[in-house]
Amino acid sequence: MTRISERTVLFADLRGSTSLYETLGNAEATTVVTHAVTTVARAVPSCGGQVVKTLGDGLMAVFDRPMQGLEAAQQMHDELDRLVSRGRQRGASPGLRGLRLQVALARGEVVEMGGDCFGDAVNVAARLLDHAGDNETLVTADVLQGLPELQQRRFRSLDWMHLRGRAEPVLVSVLVGRRTTDTVATQFGPVAHTIEPEAVRLIWLDINEVFDGEHMPVVLGRSPQAHFRVEDSRVSRSHARLDWHGGVFQLTDLSYNGTYVRFGGADEVVSLRRGSCTLHGSGTIGLGGSPNDPSAPMVRFEVLSFQDTVPHMS
Repeated sequence: MTRISERTVLFADLRGSTSLYETLGNAEATTVVTHAVTTVARAVPSCGGQVVKTLGDGLMAVFDRPMQGLEAAQQMHDELDRLVSRGRQRGASPGLRGLRLQVALARGEVVEMGGDCFGDAVNVAARLLDHAGDNETLVTADVLQGLPELQQRRFRSLDWMHLRGRAEPVLVSVLVGRRTTDTVATQFGPVAHTIEPEAVRLIWLDINEVFDGEHMPVVLGRSPQAHFRVEDSRVSRSHARLDWHGGVFQLTDLSYNGTYVRFGGADEVVSLRRGSCTLHGSGTIGLGGSPNDPSAPMVRFEVLSFQDTVPHMS
C-alpha cells in the first residue's frame, strides 16, 4: 500500500564505529555497534515515531510532528551519553568511549511504500547528516517552523547549505548545547582558557579576515557561498565549519577529503574525519590534505584574545 503524507524524517548516525572494528575485531565490534544503534532507536517509538530501517551504524525514522522528531533526537543523544558513560566506568575500550552521534531532521511530503520512504525530505535529511558535527542535531527550516516558539529559541542558524546531489541550497539550524564536554578538547588534552578568546583570524594567500563569535558559524570551502572561500580542487564546497561553543572556537570537518590541524610549535597533526577540535593559539588548517604536504591548501589561523580586535562584518 502506498501512502503520501507530510512527515518529519530523521536520520541518525554513529561516528567512531570504525575504530571499534580496528581495536575489537569484526565480531565484537558488530555486537557493540548493534547494541548502540538498538539503544538509541528506542527513543523513536517512545516519542511516537516509526523506525523505517537501520543502516549499519545508523537509522532512519519518521514522525508525524516536528516536536516528536526533536524529542527523539534529544533522547538518542542522552541514551548514547549514558551508554558511553557506563562503558567508561567499566573500563571499556577507547573506541566505545569515542562513539558520537549525529542527527539530522527534515520535513516534507513523503511517499511510504513497501516498508520504505521516499521523497525530497528523505533525501535532504540523509544529505544533511553529512554536515553534522559530533553530537549535533541539525534541522531544516520546515522542521524549525513546526516547533513551539520556546523550542525554536534553542536553535542557531547555520545559514544556507549546499547539499550533495541537490541544486537548491537548504536553510539549516543547529540545536545549541548538545555537544558533550569531551569534544572541546584536542588530541593533546583539554584546553585551558584563562582569557576568553574574542575572534579568529583566517589567512589564505592574500585573503586575511577576522571573525568573532557573533558572526559564527563560518563555513570554509570552495563554494561561492562559503564565508571563507578557498579555491582548490581538493577543497569541498562546504569543507569545514568554525563555531563558537561555550567560550571556545571549534572546527568541524564536513568534507570527503578530510580537514587537518597543526598547532604552532607542534609536530603532530590532528586529523578530523567528520570530527571536531578546539582551536587555540595559532597554527595551520589543511583542507583536503595534511599541513605536512606542501602542495595542500593551507589556511593559517590565529585565535585572538585582545579587546581591540576588529570583527569581520558580513
